[in-house]
This record gives sequence, structure tokens and C-alpha cells, in this order.
Amino acid sequence: MGTALRPIGHEDQLSLVDHLTELRSRLVISAITLVAAFAFCFWQNNALLDIVTQPVRETQNLQDPSRASNDPLEQAARFQREQGQALAVLAPALAQTATTLRSLRDAGNLTPVQERELERSTAALTAASRQIAQAAQALPRDTQRNLVTLGVTEPFTATITIAFYAALLLAMPVLLYQAYAFVLPAFSPRERRVALPLMLMVPVLFVAGVAFGYFVVLQRAVEFLQNFNDDSFDILLQAREYFRFAVMFVAGVGFLFQIPVGVLAVTRMRIFTPRQIARNRGYVILAIAVLAAVATPTPDPVTMTLAMAPLIILFELSILLARWIERIKPVPVDGDDGFVPDDAYDGEQEADTDRPNLPEPTRKD
Repeated sequence: MGTALRPIGHEDQLSLVDHLTELRSRLVISAITLVAAFAFCFWQNNALLDIVTQPVRETQNLQDPSRASNDPLEQAARFQREQGQALAVLAPALAQTATTLRSLRDAGNLTPVQERELERSTAALTAASRQIAQAAQALPRDTQRNLVTLGVTEPFTATITIAFYAALLLAMPVLLYQAYAFVLPAFSPRERRVALPLMLMVPVLFVAGVAFGYFVVLQRAVEFLQNFNDDSFDILLQAREYFRFAVMFVAGVGFLFQIPVGVLAVTRMRIFTPRQIARNRGYVILAIAVLAAVATPTPDPVTMTLAMAPLIILFELSILLARWIERIKPVPVDGDDGFVPDDAYDGEQEADTDRPNLPEPTRKD
């Protein structure tokens, strides 16, 4: 179990059994971490459900008439809210009217018939004010429309699904460390200097992409889709389908944020140079637009632009970073311990290719 707590050195010689033992130990640690994270997330499942459904709640414009939706169900919820507010105001107004009529009756300058009429009116207003006050209290305080479940087990399975995805995100540092510690010994020290920074960038960029997708893009996408032709449909949002959409959406944006890792990988592996990538940035931007359209399945141009903007910025920053790394730490040439820049290496290769093969001069004794 001790080998699971630290990476094995590149020079260590392990048998197949030792490798399997190490893999088992790391899998056990990963499983225990994931189970502990899942237990915590399931304990806080109400908070997680509130976080995931917050974009849907933000799209319900129950308090802003200028942004009112044409969805009949949302209009009914808005009417219910307004009705509750009206009843809450009407009940004390009727009680005050009954008090005024009672004071007029007690003035002593009315005929018996008028006194009886005022008595009946006062009693009716008092009873009406009590019933309206009870109706106002009986109206639901939370008029937000919640997600719909269509099966007996769906509330439980949907909660389990959200808790599991949240546990994966919470346990990601430990899971990635165990994976890296098992894989990195296969790299030589020189390869490790290239692979380790790229591996460390993956979780950081993924979490940044998930945060950006949730806080910036997801709400606009849900608002556009929910209000599209809303006057023609009774819009009921199923919990299982929404959770699947939200998870795939933010995960897609998180994967799109891996662009710097891809740029640094192809430059450090000498597949392309930073200069070549910058010269063909138009094709890259087109590919980013296609990926953003796939990751944000909405025809809303604003949502697509919001998803594209950080990707283009990350692409340009990754080119600058690749150039800076190339300047301070050029790519090593195979078979040589020294480092030379890409352009110098390419020029040397071309010079060697163009040089004619002349016979060596013979020395006369």
C-alpha cells in the first residue's frame, strides 16, 4: 500500500505483479475517495438541486411584467402570485370597513331599520375579511415552477445522478493524482518535463470551463430554449432531461477549455510550431465556432458568442505561452542533450539537405 502513496521512479524495475498491486492500491484509494465524496454530496443533495435548478428559476419572470413569458403555465403561476398579493391587501381593507360601519351604527342617530342594515353589513364584511385572510394564508408562498418527475423512482434516481456528478467533480484532484502517479513513471525525465505541466493544466482548465458554462452560458441557453414559441406549448421541464442537458452542457464547455493543452502538446511534440498555428488561426477559429455550436445546442447567436469568446482568448493566450516556453526552453533534438529552437533546427536540416556530397580531399605524403 506504500507504493500507492508516492509515484514510482522511472528507473525502478517492477514485475507484472508489482504493477497490478500498485494499480489495485490506487483504484482502492480512488474508490474510497469517490464514495466519501458521494456520501457528502448526497447528504447535501437539497443544496445541489437548488444550485443545478437555479438557471431554470432565473428564467421564470414572475415578478417582472416587462419580461413576462407567454407560456400558459407560467401565466397561471403569475396570476396565482398576484391573486395572493391582492387577497392579502383586501382582507384588512374589509376589516377596516366593517369597523367604520360599526362606529356609524353606534352613533345613535339612525333608525332601527338602518341599524339592522348596518349590523348585517358589518357582520358580512367581518366574515368576508376572515375568509379572505384565510385564503391569502392558504395560497402557496413559493410560486416558482419546479422540475417535473414522471415516475415513482425518478425523484430518487435524479437526486442520485446529481450527487454522483458532483462527487466526481469534488474527487477529481485525488482521482487525477492517482492516475498521474501510475502513468508518469513510464515517461523518461525529459518526457515528464513536457507531460506533467500539461496534465496539471487539464483539471484547472476543466473546472474553469465548468464554472464559466454554469455562471455565464447555461442560464442564457435555458432561457432561450424555454421561451422559444412558448405561446404554443404548455412547457413542462422534466427533471431527468434537464439534469442530463445541464451536465452535458457544462461538461462540453469544460472540455472546450482544453484548447491550451492541445496547443502546447502539438508544439512541444514538434507536430506544429507556434508560428504555423498562428499563421492558420482562421481555420482554428472556424473549428472553435463549430465546437461551440455543438457544445451549446441552441441557435441563439448570443449564447454561441459567449461560448466562443473565452475559447478564442484561450487560443491566443496559448500561442503566446507556447512561444514564451519555446524561447526559454526550446524543444530538444533527438539524440542530442542540448536544446535548439525550432527555426534553427529546421534551417540546419535544410542546409544539410542542400549540401552536395563531395569527396573528401586526399592527403599526399
